[in-house]
Amino acid sequence: MRRGVALSVDVGTVRIGVAASDPDRLMAFPVDTVQRGKGDVARVAAIAAERSATAIFVGLPRKLSGQEGASAADARGFAEALVELVDGSVRLIDERFSTATASQAMRSAGRDARRQRTVIDQAAAVVILENAMDVDKNGNLDAVTIEVPRKGNDD
Repeated sequence: MRRGVALSVDVGTVRIGVAASDPDRLMAFPVDTVQRGKGDVARVAAIAAERSATAIFVGLPRKLSGQEGASAADARGFAEALVELVDGSVRLIDERFSTATASQAMRSAGRDARRQRTVIDQAAAVVILENAMDVDKNGNLDAVTIEVPRKGNDD
């Protein structure tokens, strides 16, 4: 399993949930909720820099059929912009059930997920990161995630 702080990002249309791991990638915890709009990619990049993140996982919200829709295209676009601003790798990872899993966990803990919208985005990012760390621990990271390439400059 790789070492170094990992971040995960749950890209929504209104908010972006951010979670981080410890340097040994044993635990994931909520970090912040960033409002969508001007400067959102830069803010997530700043969080990555503050935490010296070596990897960022962006949730890719596929439909149950596996097809990608507008939300997936939005997440891909966010990841493509983010990779140009950070030092670490950026990978897309399937997150079909992250928000539902986070909502269920909050309900089980006696919290109303609808009243905790900013927290639910962070909780969904935690679910995404825990999934990524489990996949990595099992040696399947390259098979399950998609690395986002840098456009770079060949000059």
